[in-house]
Amino acid sequence: MVNDVRSLLGACALGISLAASAGGAWAAAAEFPGKPIRLIIPFAAGSATDVSARLFGTELAKQMGQQVIADNRAGAGGAIGMQALAAAVPDGYVIGYAGPGPLAINPAITPALPYNVARDFQPVSQAVEAALLLAVTTALPVKDIKGLIALARKRPGELSNASAGTGTIGHLAGEYFKMLTSTNILHVPYKGGGQATADVMSGHVQMLFDPLTGVGVHLQSGRLRALAVTGRKRLAAFPELPTVAESGVPGYEVMTWGGILAPAGIPRTVLDRLNAEMQRAVRSPVVIERYGSLGAVPVAGTPEQFAELIRSETTKWAKVAKFAQVQPN
Repeated sequence: MVNDVRSLLGACALGISLAASAGGAWAAAAEFPGKPIRLIIPFAAGSATDVSARLFGTELAKQMGQQVIADNRAGAGGAIGMQALAAAVPDGYVIGYAGPGPLAINPAITPALPYNVARDFQPVSQAVEAALLLAVTTALPVKDIKGLIALARKRPGELSNASAGTGTIGHLAGEYFKMLTSTNILHVPYKGGGQATADVMSGHVQMLFDPLTGVGVHLQSGRLRALAVTGRKRLAAFPELPTVAESGVPGYEVMTWGGILAPAGIPRTVLDRLNAEMQRAVRSPVVIERYGSLGAVPVAGTPEQFAELIRSETTKWAKVAKFAQVQPN
């Protein structure tokens, strides 16, 4: 009898404890955010990642009624900022914004990163995606992808692809093109997209894969010629441009993207709140208009969907990097 009473009292105490914990978690989510949020950006102010992160930071601040403070931690291809995010307290008050470089490409080509994407981060939501454009110098006597492939096969090793650096999305987009077309095209890395674009315009290098933000104005001025779009569908800004896949390279698709992450271990209630706010942010007219002008599309999903995107992209770029024998800087 005594044991039964003790068991009953223990069960009641456990129930009260669980209820209190659930109530505390609910209260924490309801009160979140109760202070400013720090947004770690693993690249320098003014970079494409920085511009995108700050746009979403501004929307989240308006929606949540708290400051979202940008914290640029540039260096080591994004590794410094990602390491800082991994070490942050997982309470929702430190989040980060990153894309394929730190989350999928670096893990595929760098054996000793100071962070582990699967272990150290909790994806919150994808935020945006954008296709690249395959552009060539106007001096190149080709008008489409089939012509480029034919010329590359006729002159193996003579054509070159410029990029903003080894391991960038523009570099691997070119290597992926070579892998699927069985062509031999030389990679020429630069220390930034501006010089890469300038050398393609001058004819020193023949081609590059770059977002609309980097080459759009030069296409409109006639200083570069676009051959195709790397995404799954055509761009509204250039509806006449076919995709690489529909131009004779089936299966080819390259997108750049970005999204919000938190340190691993963030409470699910806080994670769900951040995800819900991202769902609202991508529907903001300001965000839609801004990204539309950049040839990008704001897109949100569940944390699980963002995690799957990161996994699939890492697998894809690992295969490309192995094919191209890419070595980290």
